[in-house]
Amino acid sequence: MADLPSRIALVYDRVNKWGGAERVLLALHELFPQAPLFTAVYDANLAPWAQVFPAVIPSFLQRFPYAKANHELYPWLTPLAFESFKFDDYEMVISVTSADAKGIITKPETFHLCYCLTPTHYLWSHEDFYKSQVSPLFHPLFNYLKYWDKVASRRPDTYIAISKTVQDRISRYYDLESQVVFPPVDTDIFGNETPAPDIQDYFLWVGRLVAYKRAQLVVETFNDLQLPLVVIGLGHLAEKLRRMAKQNIYFLGHQPEAELARYYQHAKGLVFFHEEDFGIVPVEAMAAGLPVIGLNAGGVGETVIHGVTGRLIEEDSQQALKNAILNFNREEFDSQVIKDHAQKFAKDRFKQEFARALIRAYFGWRRGYPPLARVP
Repeated sequence: MADLPSRIALVYDRVNKWGGAERVLLALHELFPQAPLFTAVYDANLAPWAQVFPAVIPSFLQRFPYAKANHELYPWLTPLAFESFKFDDYEMVISVTSADAKGIITKPETFHLCYCLTPTHYLWSHEDFYKSQVSPLFHPLFNYLKYWDKVASRRPDTYIAISKTVQDRISRYYDLESQVVFPPVDTDIFGNETPAPDIQDYFLWVGRLVAYKRAQLVVETFNDLQLPLVVIGLGHLAEKLRRMAKQNIYFLGHQPEAELARYYQHAKGLVFFHEEDFGIVPVEAMAAGLPVIGLNAGGVGETVIHGVTGRLIEEDSQQALKNAILNFNREEFDSQVIKDHAQKFAKDRFKQEFARALIRAYFGWRRGYPPLARVP
């Protein structure tokens, strides 16, 4: 690719799950099929998608009890795990990270680009929330990790952010500039026509059932409205939400993408009432022609066009969400226009934009123009 080095390595925080970041890694694998993948821990049973890489190389943390599936048990060791890797045999390293992978140490002659999913949530943008979940005895650990993270943020030669939201955080917390390349979404699979499910006239919520995604607020809202809601996803709040939900709410657990496409295509609207760094779910919904009812915060404010591909809610309150749902009419939206808009986030677009950004940064670095700069 445009005389880029042949010896390239990829680095990712942990290989033990499936989500948006993992889609990024697979797209990068298509660009750089010979690149091995370095990571803190690797669980092949939880991450079968990683078998496509020529090698997945975990750190010493892999040998610690329960670490493969529960890396968070060793937060003070994860920085050391990434610092322990040697990249002397590589001319270019691309880290994909929302945590510690950017902290690898490379020699001056090795180019390091960081594709930043976000500055570490529990240290920066969501620090107060995470501190409230643990004993004050652990708060000094936050201070140590925050100091290390700020030091590690200077190690990449350049940054690419997944959204303007993340770009702003890189500027605010790291005092560094970055450019934006939206991550890839598999838009094609959601556009193929499917038969309607048995449930009729329903709204849809999709995601992991964890606190910050505010599924409980959505369930409470539909309990009050008595309108049909389909909930797709798993998480530690699943049983609690099932117990509190009324009969108009249907919990379907995990669904394969083909089945998920069916529920996207035939819903009245997708409800997405929380802040995400980017938010793949709204783009998947739009790829199926489904308009979004979203809180105008984070990535959804960058991907959803108010009045064209959905409704953006300015007020962060349950009453504002209720009003939006009660006044929502899918017939006011053109499904084909929504689908066309979603193609702006397709995988081929990501590969082209990422390659251009990488080439520009790499050759600027080779010519001695520092691509990493402090924000004025």
